[in-house]
Amino acid sequence: MIQEASSFLHNASPSLLVRYIALCDIGAKMMLYKVILIGYTPKRGVKVAYYSIELCAGAGGQALGLEKAGFKHIELLEIDNNACNTLRFNRPDWKVVEGDIRNYSPKPAVELDLLAGGVPCPPFSVAGKKLGADDERDLFPEALRLVSELKPKAVMLENVRGLLDSIFDEYRTKIIQTLERLGYSADWRLLNASDYGVSQLRPRVVFIALRKEIAPYFFWPNPFEKNPPTVGELLYDLMKKKDWKGAAWWKKTACDIAPTIVGGSKKHGGPDLGPTRARKAWASLGVDGKGIANDSPEKDFEGMPRLTVEMVARIQGFPSDWVFTGSKTNKYRQIGNAFPPPVAQAAGIQIKKAFDMYSAFVEHKISERKFA
Repeated sequence: MIQEASSFLHNASPSLLVRYIALCDIGAKMMLYKVILIGYTPKRGVKVAYYSIELCAGAGGQALGLEKAGFKHIELLEIDNNACNTLRFNRPDWKVVEGDIRNYSPKPAVELDLLAGGVPCPPFSVAGKKLGADDERDLFPEALRLVSELKPKAVMLENVRGLLDSIFDEYRTKIIQTLERLGYSADWRLLNASDYGVSQLRPRVVFIALRKEIAPYFFWPNPFEKNPPTVGELLYDLMKKKDWKGAAWWKKTACDIAPTIVGGSKKHGGPDLGPTRARKAWASLGVDGKGIANDSPEKDFEGMPRLTVEMVARIQGFPSDWVFTGSKTNKYRQIGNAFPPPVAQAAGIQIKKAFDMYSAFVEHKISERKFA
């Protein structure tokens, strides 16, 4: 059954797939939904563009991933001036709104398909005090307010792993209950960036909610079959840019993926790779984590090299042509706090496929009524 479905995934329209599924029994239907939603890229019979609004957009990691997944951004909201400048520099056509989410109430001219963002993580971070709802930086209530106002088809929010700690069980439950009252089905999932091509141990909590009629067509993205490159493989060309004699040795030493890149905050954290434990992990890869270098190692450099902003951005999954503006500290902070674009892309693709399949289902039902 699965092989039969896969053989026409790239040629069949969504409406044809829905008619095919309608002929199957319950067990076969569920198998086919999974096969189709994981491996299916529709070619016709679906909405041309899906529109999104990005909250707390930062330097654009999630926005870039969702763009690659096929979403068009109506607006991107960000409070940090440096991050806004980065967004404007890289995508002059994006409408970047610089301001506080507490004062934000957009009125899009088109139907909003996706409300996405990465609300501040310090309230739930292991490095913070874990105050959750008692932290003034907790902006989940504002995100929920915007869901109620904008009524998007889907919501996607990301945060740190600490949000899944038992201390926040009641908090997560309240969020889900609120969204259910608004007509959504919601779920949390811990996604590891290394499962989606990112050379970094970066677990992030991703929260996705879809309107209840669309939710049955959504499946979480499967991890990639191939492991991401090691830090040495990923950064070798940058490390040898100035003909560093030790580049080949370093490549062999940096034989694993990177630990989690820590961005810090305006109050704490500078251009280094994290606290003592993180620096020890970097040292095992042959990297000096006490600071960020201005450029690649010189030809006769000796010792452990430091990473450059460009190298950190590559580890985070940003494309090489994505430019960060501001001072070195500001650039590093933007990168370190970003959601890796490939992870956002993987999740965004699944949301878009759910939209496509639901649209095809509605189309099929309308056709049935016409010819009944």
